[in-house]
Amino acid sequence: MGNSATLTDDDDQRNETDGRGKELLADDEVRRIVAQALTALNLVGKRVLLIVPDATRTAPVGLMFRTIFDQIGEAAARLDVMIALGTHPPMSEEAIRHRLEITVEERAGRYGRVGFLNHAWDDPAALAELGVIPASEIRRLSDGLFEMDVPVTVNRAVFDYDQLIIVGPVFPHEVAGFSGGNKYLFPGVSGPEVLNFFHWLGAVITNPGIIGHKWTPVRRVIDYAASLIPTPRFAFCMVIHGHDLVGLYAGAPEAAWSVAADHSARLNIVYKDRPFHTVLSCAPPMYDEIWVAGKCMYKLEPVVADGGELIIYAPHIHEISVTHGDLIRRIGYHTRDYFLKQWDKFKDEPWGILAHSTHVRGIGSYENGVERPRVRVTLATQIPEDVCRAINLGYRDHASIRIEDYQNREAEGVLCVPNAGEMLFHLKTPPEWARGGTSE
Repeated sequence: MGNSATLTDDDDQRNETDGRGKELLADDEVRRIVAQALTALNLVGKRVLLIVPDATRTAPVGLMFRTIFDQIGEAAARLDVMIALGTHPPMSEEAIRHRLEITVEERAGRYGRVGFLNHAWDDPAALAELGVIPASEIRRLSDGLFEMDVPVTVNRAVFDYDQLIIVGPVFPHEVAGFSGGNKYLFPGVSGPEVLNFFHWLGAVITNPGIIGHKWTPVRRVIDYAASLIPTPRFAFCMVIHGHDLVGLYAGAPEAAWSVAADHSARLNIVYKDRPFHTVLSCAPPMYDEIWVAGKCMYKLEPVVADGGELIIYAPHIHEISVTHGDLIRRIGYHTRDYFLKQWDKFKDEPWGILAHSTHVRGIGSYENGVERPRVRVTLATQIPEDVCRAINLGYRDHASIRIEDYQNREAEGVLCVPNAGEMLFHLKTPPEWARGGTSE
């Protein structure tokens, strides 16, 4: 069976393989598991919507798309693809072709009938109401942190299909604990209310208290919201190591995600003996603005020493955020306590923006009008110094940084991380502020 499995509702982690599961999954194994799963779903004559991540996630989405199309592209009444953008900018036709790894000629021919859809989280006409998570349920799901009604909306296109198939990777994640599964629905194709709510819920718990923990209050809210969707849901959850597909789990989103998260935890979390006073976190090109390059902070925050500096090194980045830049410039980057202790001032701002702000700035305190972040966060990008200072982040001229000056110096307390943003770094013995998670 390798590092893959088709799960049923009765399956549990007996389907896991022993050891860390780092072996590359062969294309033949991918085809086998996809064929087994889709045959069982019997999608002949059905309308099927694939929901896939945008280009900010490393995964062989093209391999999965072509393999799924080979299985059901001719037999299904429709097979379309929606990009689970969350609040990211829409992708062009060319960018979607690149994501699906198909040529112009293939798009015009073999895949000509496939519809490409971008989610539009801020277009009320694109959304439909699913219901409301009542305050009593929110209190239970959030371990008592919040008690409020939360409306749930979703892209109305999900009602136009007979089957939803989620295809995406599972990585440690700053808001949910681990990405993947139903998270490609919420926030992937959701409206703003529940999106803003659970991002702020995660921020209140804090990034170190959430990231890399499997069972979190945020995951409970995501799964609850997904249960409101009447269209049948199915998922192919991928486990990636570097750029390699090393695990593929198929089944109900909750079951497939659970096994994939365990597998991802064994591969995508690096444990260090002690913290570092300087961390150079090098953003890959797929992060083209700070909105997504913030992951270079989230994944390293647990190993930065108190008073240390984390440098987001990204000479290719010019933007804070195409979509949210004006709001972030006005609010700035601050600790959670800065917002909570001035809540009347910030409660009406978009909670998703506040969450991004505090995730990038990291944990810290706010007492008597003085904010004291635990660490310094510095941008070495194309964003000018005056803008960095105005948004409450440090600045370095990226041209002054030589990556080789930071390499191979861990014994001196200096850590250099290439292609940062997906691999999580934790301490073997975490401090109290980095502990979190809940029982299932």
